[in-house]
Amino acid sequence: MTPASAVHPLPPAAFSPAVSVVGIGADGWGGLAGAARTALAEAQVLIGGQRQLDLLPEECAGRRVPWPSPLRPAVPGLLAAHAGNRIAVLASGDPMFYGIGRALTEILGPDGLRILPHPSSVSYACARVGWPLEDTEVVTLVGRPAARLAAALYDGRRVLVLSADATTPAVVAALLREQGFGPSPVRVLEQLGGENEACVEGTADTWAHPPGDPLNVIAIECRRDPDALRLGAVPGLPDTAYEHDGQLTKRHVRAATLGVLAPAPGELLWDIGGGSGSVAIEWMRTHPSCRAITVERDPVRAQRIERNAAHLGVPALRVITGRAPESLGELPTPDAVFIGGGLTVPGLLDACWEALPAGGRLVANTVTLESEALLTERYRRHGGDLVRLAVAHAVPVGGFTGWRQAMPVTQWSVRKPPTPPTAEPSAEAPAEPSGDNQ
Repeated sequence: MTPASAVHPLPPAAFSPAVSVVGIGADGWGGLAGAARTALAEAQVLIGGQRQLDLLPEECAGRRVPWPSPLRPAVPGLLAAHAGNRIAVLASGDPMFYGIGRALTEILGPDGLRILPHPSSVSYACARVGWPLEDTEVVTLVGRPAARLAAALYDGRRVLVLSADATTPAVVAALLREQGFGPSPVRVLEQLGGENEACVEGTADTWAHPPGDPLNVIAIECRRDPDALRLGAVPGLPDTAYEHDGQLTKRHVRAATLGVLAPAPGELLWDIGGGSGSVAIEWMRTHPSCRAITVERDPVRAQRIERNAAHLGVPALRVITGRAPESLGELPTPDAVFIGGGLTVPGLLDACWEALPAGGRLVANTVTLESEALLTERYRRHGGDLVRLAVAHAVPVGGFTGWRQAMPVTQWSVRKPPTPPTAEPSAEAPAEPSGDNQ
């Protein structure tokens, strides 16, 4: 379920002709094509960052309006205040690549805009370092926590980081060291495309450069320290990747659980009884647009979940400290629900089932007989799959090796049907199998 925009579109009729959105680089006016120059010269109102406005010559005689801060909430009102004028909005590079073009499209719609892109900083950076753009991961830290970079770090991968300011390279180098990627070569590309273009190089382990130009992109060739914990790209991270007090869905069960939850881009998960947050965290790691909310009643564990989420690259995980089902009432509609604890709390299963839309998925795990009986009853009522997951680990037995069985986990998974059942199934239990079937 893709999150709906919170911005209400303005009527396109108020903006005629269409608002021009002009991408501009560090090379300023000299780097613009004829159509972009014409749009800026003919505009009655010029809106942009002060740095971008300062790049324009005097022949752009329109009224210059710098963006206020915070920017995003001010966009609709600023556009409405100048409706009826020829408006040109300045953007860095390509307006539709982490730029103002997204917000403007949500407000005016594509028909209310005329977008004139410029090469993005990412295109410039790949051209300078010789990396194919399609094989390069891009992470923006503009207005976002640096911890989200951790999810993109894999040995041998190339990552471009869009910096927030001049301090970002040092922050990134420190994060690389913390994540076990200290040997990674790092290049800071400043003022790409401009007269003052420069490059500063080093490795994360030895990074000691002072802050440079605030307009920079960081190129990272990821190299993992051989002694660092290796994290894969699929669910089932090592248990040692998490800080926990024992309340952790263990690795093999976690991988099986995420398999039936089946996260898809843009979907939202409710993780009830978060524990250490492992299921919600690995749901979000499957795709950058996946979202999750975890509900944990213990404040100490809730804080631990936040630390785990930041360390594993998904700091946007929303953690609610409270009890379910009381804490669920105001949450956005989930695409899937995982219940890892609290199954016997009165009303919890019913609240989660009611919250799901048609086609939504519910997965519940338990190790107790009381909760297993509850899941068995729901399985008879709603169908789905009821399975038992058993894992054994090889351990020393004297001078030999034997198996140590972990507690088996009963798992119920079900997809909510598009329409409610027409009749309740019989409460009478089916006959037990007999004879050769036993």
